[in-house]
Amino acid sequence: MNSKIEQVILQNLVTDDGYMRKVIPFLKRDYFLENSDRLIFDRIKTFIDEYNTPPNKDALIVAIQNDKTLNEEQYKEVAGIIQELNPTEHNKDWLYKETEKFCKDKAIYNAILNSIAIIDGRDAGKTQDGIPQLLQDALGVCFDNNVGHDYLENADTRYEFYHRVESRTPFDLEYFNKITNGGLPNKTLNVVLAGTGVGKSLFMCHVAASTLAQGKNVLYITLEMAEERIAERIDANLMNITLDQLKDLPKSLFDNRIEKIRNKTEGRLIIKEYPTAGAHTGHFKALLNELQLKKQFKPSMIIIDYLNICSSSRFKSGSNINSYTLIKSIAEELRGLAVEEDLPILSATQTTRGGYGNTDVELTDTSESFGLPATVDFMFALISTEELEQTNQIMVKQLKNRYNDPTANKRFMIGVDRSKMKLYDLEQSAQKGLTDANLDIDRVDREQKSNYNIGDAFNKRSRDFSSIKL
Repeated sequence: MNSKIEQVILQNLVTDDGYMRKVIPFLKRDYFLENSDRLIFDRIKTFIDEYNTPPNKDALIVAIQNDKTLNEEQYKEVAGIIQELNPTEHNKDWLYKETEKFCKDKAIYNAILNSIAIIDGRDAGKTQDGIPQLLQDALGVCFDNNVGHDYLENADTRYEFYHRVESRTPFDLEYFNKITNGGLPNKTLNVVLAGTGVGKSLFMCHVAASTLAQGKNVLYITLEMAEERIAERIDANLMNITLDQLKDLPKSLFDNRIEKIRNKTEGRLIIKEYPTAGAHTGHFKALLNELQLKKQFKPSMIIIDYLNICSSSRFKSGSNINSYTLIKSIAEELRGLAVEEDLPILSATQTTRGGYGNTDVELTDTSESFGLPATVDFMFALISTEELEQTNQIMVKQLKNRYNDPTANKRFMIGVDRSKMKLYDLEQSAQKGLTDANLDIDRVDREQKSNYNIGDAFNKRSRDFSSIKL
C-alpha cells in the first residue's frame, strides 16, 4: 500500500477510534481526489454516522459488495485498498498536523477550482463577488479542539471571564454608556431604529465624531449620502459651528480648525461611499484589506449608513428573494464581519409606516424584516415629536440589549442640536416621568456618581473642540 496521506487517513479512521472522533467532523468527500479513496471514505462515513463507531474491514467489504454501481475491476481495486487498512503506529501530533494540512490544502484547491468555474460561467448560481468568501472559508479551515464548556471543570475559566475587562468603544452620552455598561463591545452589531428625518444619520455622524475624538480609528461607510455630506456633518459637530456657518467659514480659518482637531486626536476617520444597494460584506472586507495595505489603517469601529440599503453577498442582485430573508441575511453577514474584524459595527434601519410618528416604538415596528432584531446585539429607537423638536430633545427607547438589563432606563432623553449635528446629555430633571416606576431617580444619581465614572471611559474634555481659539 502506498503511503499517501489519503490512505494514512483512511487507515486511521478504521483502526483508531480517538483519531476518528477528532477528525471526522472536518473531513469531506471532496478532499479525496481518487475515486477509490472517495468510495471508501463514503462507506466509512456512512457507517460512523449510523453506528457511532469505526467500521472494520469486513463491514467495508460487505458495503462495497452491495454497491451495484461498481464493475469488477473497480471492486477489486477498492477491496485491495481496504485489505491493506491495517493498524500502524504514528506519532499523534504528526498525524493530526498532517491531517489538518491535508484538509486545508484540499479546501483551497477546491475553492480555486470553484472560483475558475464561476469566472468561466459554469456555475450559474454564483457571481464573482462570492469568490473572496470561497477562498476565505478555505483558508479558515482548521481543527477546533474546543468541544464545549464543561460547567464544573471550566469554572475557573468562567470566573475569569466574569471579571475580564471587555474591550469597548464608549459613547460621549452618559445614558448610552450606562445602558451598555460602558460602550459597545467588540464583535457586535448595533442598530438604530428611527423614522425618516428623525436622526439616524445624525446619530451615526455624532458617534463617528466622538469616537474619532477618543483617538480611535473609524470607518464610515455610506450608501445613502455622498462622502462630502457625511464629512460636512462631522465638521459641524467637531468644530461646534452650524452648517450655515461652516459654508461661510474662510479657508484659512477652516484649515486652522482642521489642524486643531488633528492635534487633539490620534485617531483617523475614513468615509467611503458606495452606490445604494451596490455593496455587501465582500466589498467591505476588500476595502478593509485595501485600507490596511495602502494607508495602514485598521478601524476600531465601522459605521454603516445604513443596513437596509446594503446588498447581500449570498444572493444575486435582482434575485427573487423576500425582504425578510434578504435583510436577515445582510444583518447576519454584518455581524459576522464584526466578529471577524473584532470590532463593533453600528448601523441603522427604518421604522414601518405605522411606526413613523409613534411615540412608543416597538421591535415589531422594524421595517421589512423581523429577522433583523433577532440578529442584532443592541437595538434602540430614536423617537421625535413636534413637542420634542421644539425643546431640542429626542427620546431614546431600548428595544433589545444583550449588554445590560433592557428594562432599566428603558426610556431616556438626550439633547439634539441639529444645526451643529450634535447630541448632548440633559439634566436629570429631563428624565423624570420616563424611567420605570420602580426606579428611584435619586438612587440612580447616587449610583452613577459612586459606581460609574464616565471620565474613566471617555474624557469629555478631550471631546470638547468648542474651546478651539482662532
